[in-house]
Amino acid sequence: MTFDGVLMVDWSGGNDRGPTPKKDAIWACHATATDQQPPIYLRNRQIAADWITETLAREHAAGNRTLVGFDLCFAYPLGFARHLTGSDDPLQLWDWFAARVIDSPAANNRFDLAGQINGRFPGIGPFWFNGLRRDIDHLPRKGSARHGHGLPEKRAADAAAKGAFSPWQLAGAGAVGGQAIMGFPTLARLRQHFGAALSVWPFQTPDTPIVLAETYFSLLPLRPAPDTIKDAAQVSQYASLFARLPPAAMDNLLDHKATPEGWVLGLGHASMLRDVHG
Repeated sequence: MTFDGVLMVDWSGGNDRGPTPKKDAIWACHATATDQQPPIYLRNRQIAADWITETLAREHAAGNRTLVGFDLCFAYPLGFARHLTGSDDPLQLWDWFAARVIDSPAANNRFDLAGQINGRFPGIGPFWFNGLRRDIDHLPRKGSARHGHGLPEKRAADAAAKGAFSPWQLAGAGAVGGQAIMGFPTLARLRQHFGAALSVWPFQTPDTPIVLAETYFSLLPLRPAPDTIKDAAQVSQYASLFARLPPAAMDNLLDHKATPEGWVLGLGHASMLRDVHG
């Protein structure tokens, strides 16, 4: 399987990060086997969503196939989606969040929404970490306060990826839960915008002009240049690496049996990726 280009995106669950490029923000990078653009700083999700949509539309119009890697989990541990939507289909869950997330550059409702979701489950949890000063019903500030919600702490992919955090932690160093909540609406809108031209791996057959896939940038060691922002270096490194993969290697990566919990692109193939990475 071949792609003409690769777009890698480091997402964020936080608010607008201002005009000056900085860490813990949204960064993106597009690369081909022979050319790599510099990483792009995108100060908030609204600007990022527009830029990603425009970039993919341009590539699609040019007849190019694009692999798009988002550094956020595409699904939750088994049982979560069914409890909320009546289905294990994670793509329905994306639509569920898209209908309920309230987002602007200055504020969003991810903590309140997590509390509302927790209220639908028995016990306390599964989400935790309240980043606001005010208390939120059903949302504990500490993970140790949770009990009886009935869901696993991690997906199989999270358990297999060294250092991966539980998707239930909403914020804090290394946390990914807030990124997922604030990422699902963008992913859902990309599906709506591009329709049959877009597929989501591993839930759908990746034979469309645009393929979305979950990534985890910590799978490979990072070698940033001095004074380089880590997030910028990661999207640049991953875009270059996956753009240079031989077709047989890409086929190997995408040959993964779909599960409702999803999977991380490249997980289980670290040795092969390191060989290409050099």
